[in-house]
Amino acid sequence: MKRIKKGSSEPRSSDKIWLGAYPKGVPAEINLGEYRSVVEVLEKSIQRFHDRPAFANMGARLSYAALDRQTRDFAAFLQQELGLPKGARVAIMLPNLLQYPIALFGALRAGLVVTNINPLLTPRELKHQLVDSGARAIVILENFCHVLAKVLPETQVKTVITTRIGDLLGFPKSVLANFVVKHVKKMVPPYDLPETTEFRQAVARGAKRQFAPVALEHEDIAFLQYTAGTTGIAKGVILTHGNIVANLLQAGAWIGPFIEEGREVIVTPLPLYHIFSLTANCLMFMKIGALIYLITNPRDFKGFVHELSKLHFTAITGVNTLFNALLHTPGFDKVDFSSLKIALGGGMALQRAVADRWKAVTGKTLIEAYGLTEASPGVCINPIDLAAYNGKVGLPLPSTECAIQDEHGKSLPPGEVGELCVRGPQIMRGYWNRPEQTEKVLRADGWLHTGDVARLDDSGFVQILERKDDMINVSGFNVYPNEVENAVAAHPGIAEVAAIGVPDERSGEAVKIFAVRKDPGLTEQTLRAYCAEHLARYKLPKHIEFRDSLPKSPVGKILRRELRDS
Repeated sequence: MKRIKKGSSEPRSSDKIWLGAYPKGVPAEINLGEYRSVVEVLEKSIQRFHDRPAFANMGARLSYAALDRQTRDFAAFLQQELGLPKGARVAIMLPNLLQYPIALFGALRAGLVVTNINPLLTPRELKHQLVDSGARAIVILENFCHVLAKVLPETQVKTVITTRIGDLLGFPKSVLANFVVKHVKKMVPPYDLPETTEFRQAVARGAKRQFAPVALEHEDIAFLQYTAGTTGIAKGVILTHGNIVANLLQAGAWIGPFIEEGREVIVTPLPLYHIFSLTANCLMFMKIGALIYLITNPRDFKGFVHELSKLHFTAITGVNTLFNALLHTPGFDKVDFSSLKIALGGGMALQRAVADRWKAVTGKTLIEAYGLTEASPGVCINPIDLAAYNGKVGLPLPSTECAIQDEHGKSLPPGEVGELCVRGPQIMRGYWNRPEQTEKVLRADGWLHTGDVARLDDSGFVQILERKDDMINVSGFNVYPNEVENAVAAHPGIAEVAAIGVPDERSGEAVKIFAVRKDPGLTEQTLRAYCAEHLARYKLPKHIEFRDSLPKSPVGKILRRELRDS
């Protein structure tokens, strides 16, 4: 099988395609033996950066020393009080609060498997994930306990550990925050859960117990990270300690020449329960001793900008819709960006209009990367010192192979369009209890079939065109929604846009766009005329629907599936 391997020193030949060298200072391969587990990564960072701040949230800070102590105590509680053996599953259902890293690293240090849960799940979705994972304990914010109460008896969960938003903010702020959340803003619906344990009590009780370190190796499971993909059926992606360690080493090698260990500050608005933020922010920047600044409610963009105005941050990650919203928030252009080194977009396609405006406002290039839950998630990233947005998702990370394959599994040369396939040490073991679905995407030769339509250029840069299931076929011509969206988003009167395919008697499918206006006076006729100047005729939207907002996932990714179903 032909393959495209980044970092090879071999010349162009009939069975390999030479793609040039990595950026200066980036090795072609990683040393996977550097760490045996995510826990070893944590413990080495604690040793090196003991007195430095690790996490911050709402004005409170947690040092690496405090992180060490509290995660050990929580691990001891899970081990000794709950009797959870190595490999047992623990669910975490929290937004970005200081409680999250304590629960996360405490569970991992106890040798347990973490299953992250989106706090916005419905009772049906929550039940599925708890039952499917076999979770025996859950750490949950009190705000969402009413959802858990509806399904708890139908799960294997025996221990419910609850916490409140202000619990780790220190007195008197903690008391005030909890009072306002519950009694003023009414954000805690009534619930009835028997025999719950308060998070702070669990940590305190664990402090009186002996923690027994657990031997962990690459093969041990670290996460069951659930992903719905395009089917809507949540599947548990099995990510081992080796998978995660590999991705941390890969990303670390890529950003290494541009960062100073122990000195970085990364703003973290995306929820840590999402694989992008979990790996890129929480784990990657923990590894280098950074301060990870947690934003609990990034959708409060006025408050978000206020937080940014107080920080000398060096890195920020997000999705296209988040960056776009920040750019449209008053005061964002007054933020001090002089320390910013890395602005990284992922999770959904980055639009040129957003990237260009970001560069104009911040003076920094918005770097696009590509990944998926099944790859821990990092696969490709652009050079950190990229001069300007290039419409690509970058080059394969070290020790990562990428191939563009046709429907018969044949690898295609640069310029041709096919399915992006990936191979490397960060690729998942498989889907939890779903061998048939695993076999569909993860072949015996190690290639992960991503379901993304892509092409490579002659320099090895990957361009994602679309999800296979999102492709629009107009009279036999493929139309990529990303391309339509990019063209429409460039109109100064458009705030957000999404494109889908809808049935059409004449052409099989037709393009329909859903648009949120920035200019209330923008008409359908004006927008159609603009599209006609920027898109080929078969790509033109036949249907235009203006909306006040578009449906989004918790990380801000526009949900085309919901638009198709509406």
